[in-house]
Amino acid sequence: MYNLKWKTPFLLTLLALSAIISLTFFSKNPKTSSNTVHHIHVHKNIQLAQSHCQDTLYPQLCVSTLSVIPDLAQKSISQIISSTINVTVAEVKASAKNCTEIREDLPELEPYEKRALEDCVQLLDNTIIELKTTLSDLSKKKSRTQNYNDLQTLLSAAMTNQATCLDGLARSKKNLRRYVQQSLHTIARHVSNCLAMLNKMKTSSSSSSSSTKSQDIFPEYGAVKNGFPKWIKRRDRALLQAPLNETKIDLVVAKDGSGNFSTINEALSVAPNSSNTRFVIYIKEGAYYEYIEVVRKKSMIMFLGDGLGKTLIKGNRSVVDGWTTFRSATVAVVGTGFLAKGITFENYAGPSKHQAVAVRSGSDLSAFYQCSFVAYQDTLYVHSLRQFYRDCDVYGTVDFIFGNAAVVLQNCNLYARKPNEKQKNIFTAQGREDPNQNTGISILGGKIASAADLIPVESSFKNYLGRPWKEYSRTVIMLAHIGSLIDPAGFLEWNGTFALSTLYYGEYMNRGPGSNTSARVNWPGYRVINNSTEASQFTVGKFIEGKEWLPDTGFPFYLNLTAS
Repeated sequence: MYNLKWKTPFLLTLLALSAIISLTFFSKNPKTSSNTVHHIHVHKNIQLAQSHCQDTLYPQLCVSTLSVIPDLAQKSISQIISSTINVTVAEVKASAKNCTEIREDLPELEPYEKRALEDCVQLLDNTIIELKTTLSDLSKKKSRTQNYNDLQTLLSAAMTNQATCLDGLARSKKNLRRYVQQSLHTIARHVSNCLAMLNKMKTSSSSSSSSTKSQDIFPEYGAVKNGFPKWIKRRDRALLQAPLNETKIDLVVAKDGSGNFSTINEALSVAPNSSNTRFVIYIKEGAYYEYIEVVRKKSMIMFLGDGLGKTLIKGNRSVVDGWTTFRSATVAVVGTGFLAKGITFENYAGPSKHQAVAVRSGSDLSAFYQCSFVAYQDTLYVHSLRQFYRDCDVYGTVDFIFGNAAVVLQNCNLYARKPNEKQKNIFTAQGREDPNQNTGISILGGKIASAADLIPVESSFKNYLGRPWKEYSRTVIMLAHIGSLIDPAGFLEWNGTFALSTLYYGEYMNRGPGSNTSARVNWPGYRVINNSTEASQFTVGKFIEGKEWLPDTGFPFYLNLTAS
């Protein structure tokens, strides 16, 4: 049966620790040497735990977790983080079980509520996988230079999953959040503490990288080679750039029956699982009315279309029609290394249906090239992990590029559409929740403009570059052409003063009638980047392969501050 009064492991750990200390102080034989040694051991463990936890956001939880680790003084930072993750994994499993039992046992749940709980179970399962992968990476005997950012990326994604679950339950009429939020907050805080302690691992091995600071932006992309980030393999770079007739195709999807299958889902179902080599599914010209999910076991998949407006994948799920934002996506990709080229992804639910996602990506090291994303509110859900978009078009209205991935959109065209009356258009809503997450939205080059339906009525609607969805929201716009549609303030509050001091929003050398920054917001977290020294934090050219930190900018196609 689901636990309506969730007892958090944090409280249980504190009780256990209190019992240990009480036994030490109130033993019938307080002067015996064994009790004295025990007291000294517990006291020393607490002191060591406090030292390890001093830079965390949740030190009380951190100390209670670390204090009960045996032989804490002999543990390395990686072992301490591993111990915390082991505790967290157990809590995640219990929370997933709790969500399943709520769904099965609570009577008269609405379809939306059942879907939201299904989302939570999937997200918690993803969290377990990401945390176990973190444990595996921590145990590998490779340099911290090589895997620090992978660890940071995995932990950042694990934290994002808890927030997504709670966001989905927010619309529940039965207030289902009250049954799970305490445990999910504890999980997220454990992960936050791990991220903070991970910085110590970086610091201990960064003597050769003193110029890299803990607040560096977007440290996830790595060096660039031939115009693509190095994590995109040479063969995949060739696939993205090659003409169709030069691409090795594994399966063909065609509506007219001329391929191996007539639907994308049929082709995807026979693609290999857990592949380490690229598997290309060519989707011929046509409109495919399907809901696609590239699940975790379907790694290294590529969708290859005939071009924008020729190969289309279309759906119309929306929150108004009973779907969660997470589940409303026409196409959702989770399997690592997903690639797409020459495809239009669309959610045609319309502006009155509110959240209705065209693509949701939680695929690590994924790339979209020459694709378009068409919807209204919440068009492109860059949910988590590392992603990039090159030469793509994105159309939408409210918060239409949103999420908490480490994402770069380079040379992309971002178009605001005509919204409903009294609505405002907001291009981005970034969801970073913790200062140690390596996530953010980077827009480099391209243009920010009105779509054809907005142009005649542009003056009737307010349009903004972004607003802070979560407390540490982070977005930068550099070297882009910004059209006249953008309000002089540039950005919009989410709710009063929420996040205005903790966000990081920046603009650098943009051009166009909407790029004038003289009347921009005066929030503490907003800045106009005025010098190349600060701007260079957002480039990749100054970083080389093998540095302690991977390059911190996330602009994978330009080596420096100018396009090439």
